[in-house]
Order: sequence, then structure tokens, then C-alpha cells
Amino acid sequence: MVACVERLGVVQIDSVNVVSRAHYLPVHSRIGDYERAWLDDAAVPGRRPARLFEYWAHEASLMPVTLHPLLRWRMQNADSESWGGMRSIAVERPDLVETVLRAVAEEGPLTAADLEARHGRALPGGEHWGWRWSEVKRALEYLFWSGRLTSAGRGPGFQRRYEVPDRVLPPEVLAAPTPPRADAIRALVEIAARAHGVATEPDLRDYFRLPTTESRVAVTELLEAGTLVPVEVTGWTAPAYLHAAARVPRAASGRALLAPFDPLVWTRPRLQRVFGFTYRLEIYVPAAKRVHGYYVLPFLLRDRLVARVDLKADRVQKVLRVRSAWVESDAPADTAPELARALRDLAGWLGAERVQVAPRGDLAAGLAAELIHC
Repeated sequence: MVACVERLGVVQIDSVNVVSRAHYLPVHSRIGDYERAWLDDAAVPGRRPARLFEYWAHEASLMPVTLHPLLRWRMQNADSESWGGMRSIAVERPDLVETVLRAVAEEGPLTAADLEARHGRALPGGEHWGWRWSEVKRALEYLFWSGRLTSAGRGPGFQRRYEVPDRVLPPEVLAAPTPPRADAIRALVEIAARAHGVATEPDLRDYFRLPTTESRVAVTELLEAGTLVPVEVTGWTAPAYLHAAARVPRAASGRALLAPFDPLVWTRPRLQRVFGFTYRLEIYVPAAKRVHGYYVLPFLLRDRLVARVDLKADRVQKVLRVRSAWVESDAPADTAPELARALRDLAGWLGAERVQVAPRGDLAAGLAAELIHC
């Protein structure tokens, strides 16, 4: 399970829980059934040191702890690279930032709600400090971005539990030297290349949301070193690259439902280039204007994206609900039976006892029929 995250380099976190939390699904797509608690435990020290940590990469993400030194340049530049609300609290309320840091160091791990509840205006000088939720949260997020705080997992409502790094990260990680910024960015581009297969420079840059100029320099240096090799892809206009250690399998096999925040899916232009698959996450689209559904997962069969399903886990009724199912125009004949098997596997992992298909979408009837026999 941790090896899967190490292979990917980064797994995005998101609070949407329609099917399952976003960071759990990419691992299931690749290795099948596993205990989700294992992934949580890997990011919190206990009987074993933490093997994963949370930080800003593609977005808020889980990564191997070995990547911590490679992201310190981002932490060190919090005053210029973090979001405006974070930067402004450090400028306008440095006293609050330091007080929040001391409170977590003395009492952590704490969520923002914990901190508000324990202190608030009851803190000596509380009227002066102005402990409002928004300011406390901004201070915590600034400290998190700058690396002075880290995450010790998630609390109620999926709130981040803030903690000082010394009590979360392994000592050898904290003691590891900080590489020069250029070296760190080059290493991150290489990790992205290993995870991608064939990719353009913007694809590689987007994986860790790297600066444009420095990403381009890193790609050039990796080409000169022979770590990346140029390749030609039919229909692509931008230069493409492949990691020198990549191996092309004789044949693609397997099937997987991909979360909207899966690393294979999150860069929509690449998804279109590689698979000819146009995809839009319609969570924020008014219901009447949605084309395919609220939380749609593409279905990968062998080496093609052949269908998509709008899913919802009904935890009370123990049902995995397929609210719509759609097939691509060039999908193979075994799409419906293979998708039915994938849905059964996903339902079992989620603890659902059955899969129910609503009559919406051009694949719905065929999928429902297959599930009767699956």
C-alpha cells in the first residue's frame, strides 16, 4: 500500500466523500482491496515511524516522507508563494501566528476547532488577540505551508490535525540535508516522469505544481543526463519525454475505476491527449446542467478509457448506487461485464452489499443486466 504511494510519488487529498475520500481510491484502483486505516496509520507515528506526510504538492497531498527535503524550498518561500490569506496573516498578525505555534507545540495535535474551543477569548489577553476562527485557521495554514507545523492525520469532519514536525516526521528525515532548490525541482520532475510514462514538460510540471521556468530547466538537464529520453507520439504537437528506466509491457491488462482526483485523471489536457477522453468534474455544475453526473469515475479497461459512471456510496443502505452509466463510442464488447466486475469489487471494498443501477445513460441497461449475473 505504501509502496503504491511511493510509486506514484503523490496522492491528492480531497474532502469529497461521495464514494470514498479521494486519497483512498487511487490505491484501490491499483492494488485492489486494502484496509483504509493502513493508509491513515502510515501518515501518523505510532508503533512505526510515519512513512507518509501531508503537504502541498499537486494540491494538498500525501507523499513519502523521503520527499520532505525536496519540498523545503516551497516551505522556505511561504511569504512569497503561499496564498494571499496566509501571507497576510503573517504580516498583519505575527503575534497571533507565534501564539498559535506555541499552543500547538504545548498541546498538539490540534485541529483549528480544537484550538478555538480551548482558547478563544478565554486566553489571557483574548480580547486583544482577537481569536476569530478565520484568523486562527489562516495562521495554522501559514504555519503548515511554511513547514513549522505538519499534519498528524485528520480529525472529525476531515479537519487537519496540526502538530509540530518533531513529533510526526522520522528524525532521519528532519536531519536530512536540504538540497539546493534547483536540485530539488529536478528530482521532483524525475519523480513525475517515473509516475507518468510518456509526458510533456507541462504534464511533468503540473504533477508537483512547479514553477514554469525552473521546470523547463530541469527537463533540459534531465535530457542532457540521459535520465529522460525524447519520444514521438502520433498526434502530439508538444515535445514528449519518457523516463529512461521505463519499460513498455507486452500487453495491457486489468481494469480500474479512476477517481476524479486520480493522478491519471487530474490533468485533463493530458487525459484527452493520451486517451481521447473528454472529462469534466461536474460537482460545481448545477444539477440541471450536468451531462454525466455529480461524481463521475472514468473506467479504464486494459489500455483504454471505455466508460464512465456516476457513483454514490449509500452507507446506510449498504448500496453502491450507479446514478448513471455511459459508454464511449469505440468501447469493446466486454465493457459492460468488465465494468460490472469492477463495480462489484469496489462495492465489496466499501462494505456495500449490492450495486444498484439507475436507468440513466446509454450503458445503464446493459450494465444492470450484467450485474444480475456477475
